[in-house]
Order: sequence, then structure tokens, then C-alpha cells
Amino acid sequence: MFSSITRPTLLLDRERVIDNIAFMAGKARDHGLIFRPHFKTHQSLEVGNWFRDFGVDRITVSSVTMAAYFASAGWSDITIAFPVNPRELDRTAELNDRIRLHLLLSHPGMAEAVHYKMNRPVGIFLELDTGDRRSGFDTEQPEIMERELNDISACSRLRFSGFLTHAGRTYRARNPEEVLSLHQVSLARLARIRERFLENRPEAIISLGDTPACSLAGDFSGADEMRPGNFVFYDLMQEQTGACQEDRIAVRLACPVVARYPERNEVVVYGGAIHLSKEQLAAENGRNIFGKVSTEEQGLFGPSLPGAFVERLSQEHGIIKLPESHRDAFPVGSLAGILPVHSCLTADCMKGYLGTDGKRLDHMQGNAYI
Repeated sequence: MFSSITRPTLLLDRERVIDNIAFMAGKARDHGLIFRPHFKTHQSLEVGNWFRDFGVDRITVSSVTMAAYFASAGWSDITIAFPVNPRELDRTAELNDRIRLHLLLSHPGMAEAVHYKMNRPVGIFLELDTGDRRSGFDTEQPEIMERELNDISACSRLRFSGFLTHAGRTYRARNPEEVLSLHQVSLARLARIRERFLENRPEAIISLGDTPACSLAGDFSGADEMRPGNFVFYDLMQEQTGACQEDRIAVRLACPVVARYPERNEVVVYGGAIHLSKEQLAAENGRNIFGKVSTEEQGLFGPSLPGAFVERLSQEHGIIKLPESHRDAFPVGSLAGILPVHSCLTADCMKGYLGTDGKRLDHMQGNAYI
């Protein structure tokens, strides 16, 4: 299979993906949670179908376009976990005519605008900001949410689905203890929301979604639904939080080695920022890295080479720094397997996959690089 690779190619290990899905589906089942996985990481109809074998019949996406893409493949219960975009409401209404759709209101004053555009009832989540300060209603200002709920109740084509949050701070954690501490802060805030707003709304739920907490936590008290997404592939960011071990990372960017500079312990690969993104990670050596590296000799999915890392990126170039003991590990013409810092962005950059079985897999935006 590797002999056919001539340019940067995102490899996908199906067995690891299936194992990751089985793990998270089991986690949701064991805690009595609805499992509504986020499909923004893989953006693939074929990968999405693997979830069906685990009883998944409802999903999360991050855009109207993505919702339409998966609706075309028969997914009929979809949450768009991104603030409603007023400029897309006509298209959103068309999609809502065909499937069971849930939208996200993230600030006051949007309820009437959504109601006006819909032809039939649509589900509405209020997004909660549990500390990340990205988007959502401040949980410490419940009176604002109370007014928004009154607005929703006054609109006949809006159906209140519940509260939704994403504790994005856990992605910046450096160990499991920090992840779990942040998770407990979120649960405490969600408990206050449940007590104040949901006692008389039994049909409404609380939905949470970050992969680090969903992977590590054993307490989801007060939540009804989980929506992790990155877990399907995992990555170095998740390894750093403790959410996974390296052997659960299910993708590698296969990059041809095009130049060697043994005098400075470096090789250059065809694989840069437009393939990996420029997401970086603070490593144990105190330097920021853009990926770890595995060798073709170990099948690219073997353990990363100790002391080897992607030191810097330009548009097409990747510069790999090697330890003295392994400076000859990547001959020109061989392949380096780069473990991505953030698999969601790498997958979006690459727009397609090559399975370790040699089969090509689809991506929402096409197969530009394979």
C-alpha cells in the first residue's frame, strides 16, 4: 500500500476507529446517557456508518452544510452545535422540513428570528458557557436565560430541547486530574441550571460534549447526553490531557521524505501547514512541536520515534528534528508518519483518507489529497 503514496496522505486505521467508537458508546451506555457523537472530526459518510453498528441514530454537526451532507445519507436526527447564523436561516428551514433538527441559540434575542423563518417546529438548545468564554449564555446570569426561555415559549414553531455545553477548557489541560477538576466545575454549574429551569420541563435535557472529560470522567451526574467528537481519531492534544494513549490515535499523515541534513539532525518532508494545520503543542522538552513521528519500517502506525518531532512548518515543508542516535532513520524517498496535534484540523485540511487496508474513504469536502 505504501508504494502507491506519492504525496501527503492521511492514513486511517479502521480497527482503532472502531475500538474508539466501541469505547465511547459503551461509556455512554454505562452511564445511561444519550450518545449523540459529533461528526465534525471525521466528516465522512463511511466512517459515520460505522457508528450505526453501535446503535447510534442521532448525531451532532458543526454547520448547516455538514447537516445537509449527513442528512443526504439518511441521518434524520441532527443537532447543529454552532450558534445560529441568521444568514443561513432560509437554508436551515429547508433542512428542518426534511429531518428532526436541533439548533443552538447562544445569545439573547434570536428566538423570534428563527421562529419567523421556520415552516414547522424546530428543536432549540440554549448554549451554556461553563467557563470557556467562547460562546453561550453565562450560567451566572440565569435571569437572561429566563427571558430567552419565555421568548421561546411564545414562539409556536420553537420546541425547547434543553441546555447544551462544551467545556473547551479541558483541551488545554495537561493531565487527567486537571481535566476532571474542570469537569466537576462544569457539572456543578449544570446542576444549578437543572434545578432552576428543568424541574417543570421534563422533556428537556442537558447535553455535554468535550472528548477529554467524556473519555476520563466517571461522574456525569445531571447530564442526559454526551456529544464527543475528537475521540473517533484522538490525537497528541488528547494524549497530553491523558484522554488516550498514543496507540489509540487512529490517523497518521504519511509524508514523503524529500531532503536530509544529517549535520543538523533534520529531514524535510513533503507535508506542511496546509496538510497538518499549524496547531502546536508544548512538549516535555519545553519546545512547541507540530507532531510526533513514526517510521515506515514500523508500518507508520508503530510507536513514535523517541526524541523525534516536527519542529516547524511552512506551507508545503515540514522540518523534522531527529535525535543523534536516529538521524539516519528517514532516507530520502521513504515515508514519515506524523501523529497530528489536532486530528480534527488535519482531517479537514486533507479532505480524505486512505485506510490501512488500501481502501479510500470519503470526506465531506472531497478527496483532494489522495
